[in-house]
Order: sequence, then structure tokens, then C-alpha cells
Amino acid sequence: MNKILTLLLTLGFSAGVPAFAQSEVEDRDVVVVDDQDEDADDNTPAANVEIVPTEGMSGGLSTQLNAWYLKEHMRIDPTAKTGPNPYVAPEVVADRLRRLPNVIEMPYNAIVQGYIDQYTNRLRESVSFMLGAQNFYNPIFEEALDAEGLPLELKYLPIVESALNPTAVSRAGAVGLWQFMLPTAKRMDLTINSLVDERRDPIRSTQAAARYLKQLFNTYNDWSLALAAYNCGPNNVDKAIHRSGGERDYWKIYPYLPRETRGYVPAFIAVNYVMNYYCDHNIAPMITTSSIESDTVMISRDLHLQQVADLTGMDMAALEAMNPQYRTGLLPGYAQPVALRLPSAAIGPFLQMGDSVYNHNASLYLTRRNLVEAAEHSVSPRESAQVDRPTRSSARSKSGKTNSRTSRAERNKSVTIRQGDNLGAIAARNGTTVAKLRKLNKIKGNNIRAGQKIRVK
Repeated sequence: MNKILTLLLTLGFSAGVPAFAQSEVEDRDVVVVDDQDEDADDNTPAANVEIVPTEGMSGGLSTQLNAWYLKEHMRIDPTAKTGPNPYVAPEVVADRLRRLPNVIEMPYNAIVQGYIDQYTNRLRESVSFMLGAQNFYNPIFEEALDAEGLPLELKYLPIVESALNPTAVSRAGAVGLWQFMLPTAKRMDLTINSLVDERRDPIRSTQAAARYLKQLFNTYNDWSLALAAYNCGPNNVDKAIHRSGGERDYWKIYPYLPRETRGYVPAFIAVNYVMNYYCDHNIAPMITTSSIESDTVMISRDLHLQQVADLTGMDMAALEAMNPQYRTGLLPGYAQPVALRLPSAAIGPFLQMGDSVYNHNASLYLTRRNLVEAAEHSVSPRESAQVDRPTRSSARSKSGKTNSRTSRAERNKSVTIRQGDNLGAIAARNGTTVAKLRKLNKIKGNNIRAGQKIRVK
């Protein structure tokens, strides 16, 4: 990481210092106002353009630099030709947008130009990062969008939402690449609890986002309105339509939308522009040094990522980056089968380890207790005086017999093997080890069957 930071600083690639000379475009006044200047010519860049940073624009380069994928699999191309951002005439920008092979309408106006200026000047270092990082995520995005029959240019929406950070958390509490709020995520069947947050799972969250975008498009039959609804919710879009007198054109309801949503569609258009025409603005993508082939294995028992790291030799940071949905590192397999993502080459060795992975330092990493014994309560003389004597005497007599029976039962506890059980699962449920089960029941290997009773104590 230190080498990367040194190289970034050497190239002027830092969050606080512009890496390249500013262009003529940057010299134009861009200010934040409540509404678009009604006198502005829509076909020319103008002053008084409203620029409201999206969550993806606000994340900052420092967050991106800490990404595991960048540290391990991305680097700056020292041979890339870079330079100042050249001035591009408005009619050229408009023509480039017209040439994009998109289904979603992407018109040009002064507001769109303002966001293009942001991405090609102040945010050009972030764009360089995202041009490299998209190699990890675009295959996931394109597969999910294609499965729902959606325009593939929507793959650039997570850049607007999160700057391709799967663990991003917004000021409002939206999480992940697609910035799902909790209620919406649950409606789209994402699992969210104290241990798991599938909003952070690139695959599951992308599938949910594709389904949600399809629902919104079916509601409005217009992609600009669907995108606005994705950002601020259908209720706010419906209010804007009502306040505009029933208009169903995004650019006509624009003044009636929430402030951030006014910039959402222009930012999406600008991102599509810069991800296609970055070369024309002297922005060099970071290089992806190697591909990461990975696959999943289903886990039906509790397992901690650190146990996997210890026995496979994998870096814990790599495991966390591949499995960002697990908030504490614990995979709660006993609740329901969950997926563990590993490099494809590690799948076979992991499966061959069998019970040893689950048993490795289990008392250290799997600290939730399933069974506990309550300490016996010694009754003081004062407490005894406050208890009804006949009832106490009767209880004491019964207690003696019960304790005797309980003691014998605990010493000879047996369980019935369930369908799909193995010795490791039985040992974990009953606070013992596979070796002890084999010794108690004279079992060789893993030869057990459903319905069979075995002693666990």
C-alpha cells in the first residue's frame, strides 16, 4: 500500500491536489442555485448551473485507495499519456452523447455539461480508479441487467450511487454498491440482520437492483423518471408530477424534485459520457493486473472467516473483500445455508479440510453458546425465613430426586442422528468433539446413519 501511495503522490494523484492542469471549461463559473436559470440556453454551458454532488461524487478518493482490490490487483499505468483536460465545444459533447449506443435517453444541456465538467476535472482521479475497478464489477452488473432485459448502460449507475464501493454507507443510511435503504432492500428480498447485510453483497444486491429498476420502469414507462424514483422514491416523483400539473417529462418536473434528485439523472448522463470518452479528456484508467476467478461454496454450519484464513493461508482482508455481506466475519450457517466466496483454486482444498475448518479454534471464534448450565443457588438463612416452610421442604425433597436423575441423564446423554447430519455438526451442537463421539460410540471414520442413536456424553 505504501508503494501505491508513493506512486500516486508522485503522479499528483491525491484527493486534495488536482493532478492535472485545469482547462478552460473549469474557469467557467459553476455555482449552486435552487433552480435552473430559466434564461440559460440549454445548448451552451452556462453559469449558475446547479451542481449537487451525488453520494458517489462525495465518497472521496481516500476511500477508494483503501479498497483491497486496488491494493492487490490494480496499479497506475506509468506509460499512459495524460495531460490537461482539453476544452471540448458544447456541440461536440452533445454529438458524442448522441452517438452512444444506449436505449436510455441522454440529452445534452447546461446541467449535464456541469456534471461532465466535474467528472473530467475535479473527479478525474476517481474516474481513473473507477475505469479500472469496473473490470471487477461490470460482468456482475451486465449479467443481472441482461437477465431482467434492462439496458446495459445502467451498469454505470453504481458509479453515481457509490463510486463502486460495496461497503459505502450514505448519510441517510443507504448501503452498498446500489445504495439500498433498509425497507427497500427487504422488499427486494435481501437478507439484513445483525450478522448479514446483503446490500454489501455485489451479486445479491445487483440482482435486487435490477428487479427494482424493472419495477420502476414498468410503473413510469420512462427511464429518466424510473431513475429519479430509484433515487428519491416513487412518492416524491409522483408529488413532482402532480405539482407540475401532470407532466411526465423529467426535465419538466425537474424544479419540483428533491434537490439531490435534480442532479441524479444529469450525473448519470455525465458518467455514461466520461466512461466512454475518457481518452478525449486525457484520463488514463488504472490497470487491472490480474483477474480474480472465484466461486462460492454453501455453508450450513456456523463458520468464521478467520478460521478459513488460518487454515487456507488466505489473507483475511481478501476474504472480507470477497464476502463483504458478513458484518462481523461470522457466517451463520445454522440459521440457513449461506454462501462463502473463495478464489476458485481454493474451493477444492477448503472442501477437503472437512470438519477441521469448523473445529479450528472454535472456542475462540465461535463464542455464541448454545447450551449453558445455571449455577446452583445457595439459600441464605434470611432468604429461608421468607420462604414458606412446607413448600420449601417439599421442593427440597423433590429436588434431591430430580438432581439425581438429571445427573445420571447428563452422564449418559444420547441423541438421534438427523437426516444430513455429520459428526462435526453433532459435536458442535452438543459441546463435544468428533474424537470423543467416535470413542464413546466406537465409530470408525464417519460411518453414521439417520435415525441412529449415539451417546454424546
